[in-house]
Amino acid sequence: MNLPNDPIMLMSYLNTQLRDNYPSLEELCKSMCLDETEIRAKLETVGFVYQPERNQFV
Repeated sequence: MNLPNDPIMLMSYLNTQLRDNYPSLEELCKSMCLDETEIRAKLETVGFVYQPERNQFV
């Protein structure tokens, strides 16, 4: 699976997936074989942090 390289597009894509298909970032990463630490780090470089209570990056 090719994820968007741009952090803003990546955040939008992941939030859509989280909203529509996954109860948590952990489940999304397991299902898509992604490194959760890498995803969090990439999005934190542009100020987005995962909020589990909202199940989205903000």
